Amino acid sequence: MKISDIKVFPVNIAGRSQLNVKIETDIGIYGWGASGITGRELAVIGVIDHYRPLLIGKDPKQIGAIWQDLYRGQYFEGGRVLTAAISAIDIALYDIKGKDLGVPVYELLGGKQRDYIECFASLRFSSKEELITSAKTLIKEGWNMLRLAPAEYEEGKYASEFEPRYSIAVIAEWVTALRKEVGTKVTIGIDYHHRLSVPETVSFIQRMPIGTLDFIEEPIRDESPEVYQELRKMVNVPFAIGEEFASKWQFLPYIEKNITQFARIDVCNVGGITEAMKVAHMAEAHYIDLLPHNPIGPICTAATIHLAAACPNFTWLEEMNTPVDNPGLDDTNYYTVQPQLEGNRYKVQNEPGLGIEFNEEFALATKFEMVETPRLKRRDGSFTNW
Repeated sequence: MKISDIKVFPVNIAGRSQLNVKIETDIGIYGWGASGITGRELAVIGVIDHYRPLLIGKDPKQIGAIWQDLYRGQYFEGGRVLTAAISAIDIALYDIKGKDLGVPVYELLGGKQRDYIECFASLRFSSKEELITSAKTLIKEGWNMLRLAPAEYEEGKYASEFEPRYSIAVIAEWVTALRKEVGTKVTIGIDYHHRLSVPETVSFIQRMPIGTLDFIEEPIRDESPEVYQELRKMVNVPFAIGEEFASKWQFLPYIEKNITQFARIDVCNVGGITEAMKVAHMAEAHYIDLLPHNPIGPICTAATIHLAAACPNFTWLEEMNTPVDNPGLDDTNYYTVQPQLEGNRYKVQNEPGLGIEFNEEFALATKFEMVETPRLKRRDGSFTNW
């Protein structure tokens, strides 16, 4: 069996952009993968155009060797764009190998260690009332882990104002009220999406009683592990970090120095299933649990389910489609076969490969347009993180 072609399918789904990759072989078996850098699909396509002639004719079962060739086969190795392309290719190769052997991908990773994958609800809110009402609805429906995504700043999708000190004041008040309403049995985390500084993060945590939050996700940018290490000393709430990390090396200081307590690994960013398993093993050795990032679409979901099934240190998988929010990123016009949510969890299935099918004919019949991520500005007009 040899790789015969690599095809890319950039699509717009639910107002966002996705990039899916199909690897074909000379015996008719094919595999699907996905890139994780939403909004920069054309850059990733450019990388895949570079990789295509290197891959055609190769044995798709040699996944580890192909990963090394793609990563190390240029002087300027690594980086998020290159690794996003490698991720998509790597995931597709696992899909092919699983289908060729007639086994689900998790069997290639050591076999499943659980029968279902429990999810956390990504809860977006812009008011105290919306937060509490939505949280109660989710809890009633059996979702006992909530990851809050504050959007109190939102005015227009691409032109909103975010002022950190105002935000931490109101969000701390709202989250404290939520904890009083729902009690102690529900796990509550919050994602500040890199919008804060070190002192703002400390102030935010100090405004809430101990036990209000079970973790805080990426309050500051992650380029400097040393800064995060100092923040770790000042904050008594666990961290969840890593959704943008593009290799095991980027995860390394956060794991070895115990900066993070949850690894927010994204199989479509980190380097695919091959690299994700290495990060998972490093995390296990340091008693760090996986809390996978999963905001893109069903191919990422499927790949992460197989990863989670094979890892002992998995906790919850991010889920965007919940009883209070369904953005439509799993559009069945595009994804004709995909993992099916059962309540707040996915059952680990036994179909060969990933267990996913993408409607390439439908995708080709639609026009792709680039979608930019929102922009936030502070009150003085300066840019800040979204």
